Amino acid sequence: MLEGMSRPFLLGRVLAGAGLVLALAACGGTQAPGTGSGDQVLRLQLDAEPPSLDPALATDTVSFNLDGALFEGLVALGPKLEPTPALAERWDVSKDGLDFTFHLRSTGRWTDGTPVTARDFEYAWKRALAPETASDYAYQLYGIAGAADYNACDPAKTDCRALRGKVAVRALDERTLEVRLTSSQPWFLGQLAQTVFFPVPRQAVERFGESWTEPGHIVTDGPFRLTAWEHEDSLTLERWRGWRGAGRVRLSRIEAHVIPDAQTSLAAFEAGEIDACLGPCFPVSETGRLKGTPDYVSAPALGVSALGLNVKKIDPNLRRALALAIDRRRLVEKVAGAGEPATSFTPRGVPGFDTIRQRFLTERSDLERAKAYLAKSKSRRHRIQLFYDATPGVKELAVTVQGDWHELGIDADVKGMEWGRFLQFLGPPPNPKVDAYRLGWTGDYVDAMSFLDMWTCDSGTNFARFCDPAYDRLAAEARRTRDDTQRFEIYRKLEAMLTGPQGELPVIPLYWLSYQSLRKPNVQGWRPDPLARYDFTRVALAA
Repeated sequence: MLEGMSRPFLLGRVLAGAGLVLALAACGGTQAPGTGSGDQVLRLQLDAEPPSLDPALATDTVSFNLDGALFEGLVALGPKLEPTPALAERWDVSKDGLDFTFHLRSTGRWTDGTPVTARDFEYAWKRALAPETASDYAYQLYGIAGAADYNACDPAKTDCRALRGKVAVRALDERTLEVRLTSSQPWFLGQLAQTVFFPVPRQAVERFGESWTEPGHIVTDGPFRLTAWEHEDSLTLERWRGWRGAGRVRLSRIEAHVIPDAQTSLAAFEAGEIDACLGPCFPVSETGRLKGTPDYVSAPALGVSALGLNVKKIDPNLRRALALAIDRRRLVEKVAGAGEPATSFTPRGVPGFDTIRQRFLTERSDLERAKAYLAKSKSRRHRIQLFYDATPGVKELAVTVQGDWHELGIDADVKGMEWGRFLQFLGPPPNPKVDAYRLGWTGDYVDAMSFLDMWTCDSGTNFARFCDPAYDRLAAEARRTRDDTQRFEIYRKLEAMLTGPQGELPVIPLYWLSYQSLRKPNVQGWRPDPLARYDFTRVALAA
């Protein structure tokens, strides 16, 4: 999923600190969280407006976390990121690993009172694949037989209904869903915890169209329901007592405030107006001081911060030169404040990492090798425009990279954009005007394929315009390979095609992520999993 500095992508407004604190105090009320009548109100910082709460369209960690509170899918992830039953109480798998049959609970309910059925899942998955939906994450469903063909259909030239009918997901009855895969995929069950696999309410989508996720229209099936959304400012989620597990949810309400500026977020937090931060909420310069406080939380991440390069505008040798000129160790120590210098796009922590990892890139800048590649470059370009998302800490990253490239003799113009506008600017389809862009990616499931398949030709998140049929063939072979050792070797070849000595370098890995956040000591259960997901059903406020 797309990730920000340490969340949300690639996971804004700069507000005056004093004014923000007053505004939050006005909307937060006077009752202290966790006291009084038993109401538990979590006042939450978001570092960006969620671009979409539609599960088919969400691509970033803010949207994913809010959707995770609003919706429930077939499968959830356990403490060790293992697939556990959610709306599916059990499932059957064929011996060849191709056929899955999911048996749904009878207790799933939409907030309008209607039951959640297998037909809701069939509708949601085919809607995500529909060309008209234009879902960036449609490729996540390509492991289902017929899915890729339907998504690639051009409605202007072809009647796509026949291809829709060939997508191998089918509701056998209200509580039985049948799915057939193109190949055995060990990650498939874990992948189902991703938002694009959530059900959506056909009755609301078809009645309200694009505005179906607005308060008053939205219908959800998870532990919370959306009751207010002041765009670019705040959202309110309230516990939904009709959820099947409502008895174990402690929070009565989540008041989420969009605060893009790190210094302003920190001021609000230290003034007691924010209880926890979903995104980065303090400048890197404050890291040393905050690490010594009980408010500071850090957690391992399965993610990477990187730069994408337009392969149609920047030739391979110039891309290698740009990659080698960057001081990754300095980025970790001076900009990110946490993490590990990255020499491959696939991060530490994925199964098979020691096999997959590449070492062509270095922790420190290697100007000698960088200049040698620059001399081989056929490009006469000595000025590059680097676009970045204006979320906390990213400008500092862009300016630091700009300095490293200047040492190489390459001038870079850096340009920041508000989060939602930045995502739209990149594509899809990929914007041909982009030279380079800041990229962050957190795994959607625990397998290297979650990082490697975003560089296939048909990926909705491949904004670098990189397309290599040989790469796609290897990725397809990996999907067919059940043996872990053999599959990890294929992953190594794929990673080498990206970041190895002969790699194309459509992406420059910078550092592997580590999450940093703040939360008041009375906020219990506040810790993301390595995929950047918070489980709000486990959060409680102590007195």
